[in-house]
This record gives sequence, structure tokens and C-alpha cells, in this order.
Amino acid sequence: MAKIIGIDPGLAVTGVGLVWGVRTRVQGYSYGCIHTEKSNPLPTRLKLIYTRLLSVLEKEKPDLMVVEEVFSLQRYPASGISLGKVAGVVMLAGSNLGIPVREIPVREAKQVLTGNGNASKKQLERTVRSILDRGEAISPDHASDALGLALIGLYRFDAIPSDPSISGRDL
Repeated sequence: MAKIIGIDPGLAVTGVGLVWGVRTRVQGYSYGCIHTEKSNPLPTRLKLIYTRLLSVLEKEKPDLMVVEEVFSLQRYPASGISLGKVAGVVMLAGSNLGIPVREIPVREAKQVLTGNGNASKKQLERTVRSILDRGEAISPDHASDALGLALIGLYRFDAIPSDPSISGRDL
């Protein structure tokens, strides 16, 4: 069985999703978000993301971390730079604990999960919810995006088969 953590980096909200199971057989999942305050300086916000994520990683001990690859819109280059800084501390947290880290472009994630690289956030959330056999919506979007990344990591991770029953829990 493999345990995979997916991370949707964001300065205000970083989504964290954890799944465990074998390939397409999910045994369980959990998710949450790391929130930072806009009023705090950037270094303080990055430190908060790093320390909270490090705590989750130390507790959960995932086999793999999958991070959404950062992109920048030409109209908003400063946003891309900020996201790059967040992604940097996220990957550093995983690397410091010896966890393999892989990046996946958002279009690839949408393509793998929904069959459409241009799927909306709502389509992606519905697909992730369906895969997890969950009736209730996964909110916020950052959390469902992170779970989607974790699912892709699980699909691509070689592990020993185990019981396919699914259960959810909070991080």
C-alpha cells in the first residue's frame, strides 16, 4: 500500500490532500488547507506553510509528494513569482524528510482525472469526489485539487495490493 500527499501551492491557501491505497483502489483519504494572513509579511507566511506542512509530513510519512507545477499568466507575473516561492518551500519540506517530490502541470492533472485538460475547477472537484465515493462536496477547491494530485500519484505508484475499502478522515 502507498500513501501519497498532493499539494496545491497557494500563498493565501495551500491545499493538502492525502490518499492511501494501491493504484486505482483508494483505501482512505484526508484533506485540509494551510491558511496564511495577507497582513503578515511574505517570509512569515512562507514559514507558516513550511512548518505546518512539515508537521503533516512527519505525522503521515507519505511515500511520495505530488505538487501542482507553478505557472504564471503573462498579465500577472508577480502572482507566478509568489506561487514559485510557495512551491519552493513545499518541495523543500518534502525533500528535507527524504520524500520523493514530483511536479505535475495543472492541465495534465485535469486530463488524467477528467479526460479534459481544460476542465473547470467544479468538474475536477466532482471527478475527485466520485473517485473517492464521497457524496459531500470537497471544499475549498485547493483541497480537492490537492486530493486530485494525490490520486494521480497513487495511480502511478507501484505498491503491494491491499483491501480497497474507503474511509475519510480529517488531517
